[in-house]
Amino acid sequence: MNLDLFAPRLASPKRIAPTLHHGDCLDVLRTLPDASVDSVVTDPPAGVAFMGKAWDEDKGGRRQWIAWMAEVMAEALRVLKPGGHALVWALPRTSHWTATALEDAKFEVRDCLVHVFGSGFPKSMDVSKAMDKVAGAERDVVGTKAGTPGYSLSQGRGNAVYGQGIGGSGDAARECEITAPATDLAKQWTGWGTALKPASEHWWLVRKPLVGTVAANVERYGTGALNIDASRVGTVTWKRPGSPAVGTSAYGDFAGGEARTHEGGRWPPNLLLSHTEDCIEGACADDCAVSEMDRQAQRVGGGNGKPIEAGAFGQHGRYGRANGAVKQSYADTGGASRFFPAFRYQAKPAKSEKGTINTHPTVKPVALMEWLIRLVTPPGGVVLDPFLGSGTTGVAAVKGGFGFIGIEREAEYLSIARARIEAAE
Repeated sequence: MNLDLFAPRLASPKRIAPTLHHGDCLDVLRTLPDASVDSVVTDPPAGVAFMGKAWDEDKGGRRQWIAWMAEVMAEALRVLKPGGHALVWALPRTSHWTATALEDAKFEVRDCLVHVFGSGFPKSMDVSKAMDKVAGAERDVVGTKAGTPGYSLSQGRGNAVYGQGIGGSGDAARECEITAPATDLAKQWTGWGTALKPASEHWWLVRKPLVGTVAANVERYGTGALNIDASRVGTVTWKRPGSPAVGTSAYGDFAGGEARTHEGGRWPPNLLLSHTEDCIEGACADDCAVSEMDRQAQRVGGGNGKPIEAGAFGQHGRYGRANGAVKQSYADTGGASRFFPAFRYQAKPAKSEKGTINTHPTVKPVALMEWLIRLVTPPGGVVLDPFLGSGTTGVAAVKGGFGFIGIEREAEYLSIARARIEAAE
């Protein structure tokens, strides 16, 4: 698994200095000129009133939230150059709201990237405890464990409710009481809850309609395509013994029974992985999504250079003969995670990256944002983030040599973002 994914692969023109705006995103967007930015990469509210924050309210319900988001993104579409891409974060619970709003804003939905991690904390009610509480029964304390009592959004490291950098302070977990059910009804419902552990988030990949063909649009505006080579994953050579076939595929060029992917690595997928904050080089934590994928893939014989039947890639012999008799083997080694971007060991940002003054509850890792920006933005292009928050997108843009425009309504967060972006320059 190659973790060194973030070195720039393309020379960039001189970067435009970042510009930050204080105000409502819709009001500010209306002041920006048409077709003036190259991409939009943003982490908008999800409409679930996270931590009771007013900026994450649902605007009155599903229809109202979608209408609001569509209006904002319609302005973002106007500001984008033709063919410009946007990557828009969404919580799985309301991801369909976000996708609907993007379509209503006249974006073309191109894909949905799924980011998987292991650091989420379930916002689940203990049904057994609820039964005892209704009955007014007192539960006996039978032990302690590391964690948070019940569910608290203000204490402990286990509060990353929606995973990637959301909630939690990174402090050590507290000792919490373990209690035994007091009533017969509570005993019956021991072990039942109301939510799953969050382990993924979505990034909607959308595009402003092209002017003419892709080639014509890219030539005229510099937008309309994805920077595949700058976003590749790892390296690999695979062989097809006894096959004289010559040709090309998305996985590489092959001739004389051997195929090699692009020297820069595999084609970037729509699945991204992150290690937990407890992972260290060469040793992953038990709840790490990367190591878990490798562990489960081993059970079915995937990875580690073992031969794989051609039929495993399709019964019609996509990479082998139709009867599946031809075998292919991968010359590289490693688990199944080597096929996907696996971001460095920080499923949520460390304090050194986040900054000691950063109070924002939904901070994303810079490495993740760097990869996303590089995928959709031409070298030296301008990235727009209408929901700046504490400025991680701006930090990633500056580090990658891109221009940046950020908009933030909350003065507290804008101040944090400005300090972080200035420090990154």
